[in-house]
Amino acid sequence: MAELAFLKKKETDMTEGGIFGHLVAFAIPLLLGNLFQQLYNTVDTWIVGNYVGKVAFSAVGTISPVTNSLIGFFSGFSSGASVVISRYYGAHRPEKISEAVHTYVTATLVLCVVVSLLGVALVPLMLKILNSPQEVAAQQRIYLTIYFSGLSGLLIYNMGSAILRAVGNSTLPFMFLLVSTLLNISLDLLFVIKFSLGTAGVAYATIIAQAISAILVMVVLARTDTSVKLSFRKLGIKSKILLEELRIGIPSAIQLSITAFSNVFVQSYVNYFGTDVMGGWTAYNKIDQMFFLPMQSISLATTTFVGQNLGAENVKRARNGVLIALISAWVSTLSLVLPVMAFAPEIVSFFIDNSETAVISYGSMFLRMNGLFFLAACVNQVLGAAMRGCGKSEVAMVSMLFSFVVFRQIYLFVVTRYFINTPQSVGISFPLGWIMCSIIIGIFYAVTFPKEGKKE
Repeated sequence: MAELAFLKKKETDMTEGGIFGHLVAFAIPLLLGNLFQQLYNTVDTWIVGNYVGKVAFSAVGTISPVTNSLIGFFSGFSSGASVVISRYYGAHRPEKISEAVHTYVTATLVLCVVVSLLGVALVPLMLKILNSPQEVAAQQRIYLTIYFSGLSGLLIYNMGSAILRAVGNSTLPFMFLLVSTLLNISLDLLFVIKFSLGTAGVAYATIIAQAISAILVMVVLARTDTSVKLSFRKLGIKSKILLEELRIGIPSAIQLSITAFSNVFVQSYVNYFGTDVMGGWTAYNKIDQMFFLPMQSISLATTTFVGQNLGAENVKRARNGVLIALISAWVSTLSLVLPVMAFAPEIVSFFIDNSETAVISYGSMFLRMNGLFFLAACVNQVLGAAMRGCGKSEVAMVSMLFSFVVFRQIYLFVVTRYFINTPQSVGISFPLGWIMCSIIIGIFYAVTFPKEGKKE
């Protein structure tokens, strides 16, 4: 069948050929996919900010630490499965790839139920921690309840994407995400502008679009004739493989979820300053997520590249790939940061009515204050991905949890209580965490990443 041949063609063996070419070819669809994913998140806030109001805009924008905490946990688990599958792929062991795929799918379906139930149950606690003004909290409750009720679509899509990426296919996940994004934008416009559903309309649009992407990725996995083919009769768990996926994935899951959830506490520091600062911080977060797109896409490519090449016992090629990935992340990130810093007010004003001058001022301040520090974030993102690719995800977990949670929270507590409590002193906590993490994970990488293996 034509579509099956297309899928087989898109698998990529990264153990041979040009390193930079493989990384770029793999990262570009990821970058485009992440860009479209951010696009429909941005459209959510743009529509709410322009057609519902400042309160709803702040509500939708400031709950991202909450939603990202559970999403982060599942993404971390996905990285474990992806590394295991990519290693078997590099070692040319199709029977083991199949076992890993079916174990991963089974575990994901169980997690879909658990994560959705937990998410809905924990909404009151999350709102309490956020400590938002009453009118904002009411809108946050509506969005979070709907969002977590339909979270399975996102989890299943991420599962299928991780499987396809492990065998070098980043194109199909992008195509599915493109469909989901266009649908999400269309439904946003329909539900919010046409039917006046407000915050609830944005949430419904998101979960419907995610469900469609989940269906598409499951259909592809079920119909392919490659080593990642999904057969529902083979669903089940191989304990040894599951333990290996958990060994690699759980540290990443803990790191991503706790780091994301810790941002809830950072958000509470921001909320102290009122709606204008909250709005500026919301706009800043939407834009800074764009800064992360190149480095995160390159990092995902790095994990697969390292996993496949270590599976083929080619350590030198794996190390060279990490260096090329880091340089690529620096160049691509800087090319985004500099123009945004130069035109910060104009870009922030896209998200909120021009009359909200205070919101625009605060958003611009955060962008210009933190912009160049994203180069430090590139280091911990790429090196963390390399450590996950070699099966040492606990290194990234320890480095990032200490820097993004412990260090950042200690800094905020001490500075805001005993020195100075301003939007600037709170906002700079993120760059300080990035710098600390890059130093720690750089030391771990130098000491623990494999140093011997086959020559290229």
